[in-house]
Amino acid sequence: MSGLVTVHVWRIPAQRVPAALASAALDLHRVRALAEARFAKLLGTSSSFGPRGADLTRWVLLVSWASSDAARAFAESGIVRRWQARARESWSAELLPLSSRGHWARRSPFEGAARDWDGPVAALTHARLAPRQAVTFWRSVPPVAADLGRRRGLRAAFGIGEAPLGVQGTFSLWRDAAALEEFAYRSASHREAIRQTALRRWYAEELFARFGVLNSAGRLGGRDPLAASA
Repeated sequence: MSGLVTVHVWRIPAQRVPAALASAALDLHRVRALAEARFAKLLGTSSSFGPRGADLTRWVLLVSWASSDAARAFAESGIVRRWQARARESWSAELLPLSSRGHWARRSPFEGAARDWDGPVAALTHARLAPRQAVTFWRSVPPVAADLGRRRGLRAAFGIGEAPLGVQGTFSLWRDAAALEEFAYRSASHREAIRQTALRRWYAEELFARFGVLNSAGRLGGRDPLAASA
């Protein structure tokens, strides 16, 4: 399957954070050196969708692959095994790009094709903040985050980020596309954030992508986020 995307989320004990920080850059270089890895990011996370909630115990590896065979071979690689051995909790999924617009690092990394999808979905946002707009942007985040947390169709959500501080985004899992669209298009706080984005030009670069969750394994926050009872 061309364009397959994989995501690995690892929760590591606090005492292993120094080892993770020491290996992160080299591990990312190794992934990017793989012939069929089209795009790769090893990301930090935040529990509050902002820099104050930065969480050094949770890490995300996102990779877009040229083939499903390469993606599944990587799942057994030394890189993944080392992070698994370091982690006290892990979750992973194979994602099918459904739609994508915008750029990340001046690239369009996901081959999204509009199609019907009736299963769980994942949403990914990326933004590089315009420096002069950072303060007003961070002030707009709490109402949207609060509304997001009340959505019944939401299965999991957290902030993602990379250096420098103004390069940030979100990753969320939803029961289905209808639940995601209810938040994206009918939430008053989210609609206002979209309006302010266009008005204030918060972003120097942005990307919005949606994926169908083909399969997943593991736990987030002590549970399978996509279990029927989640």
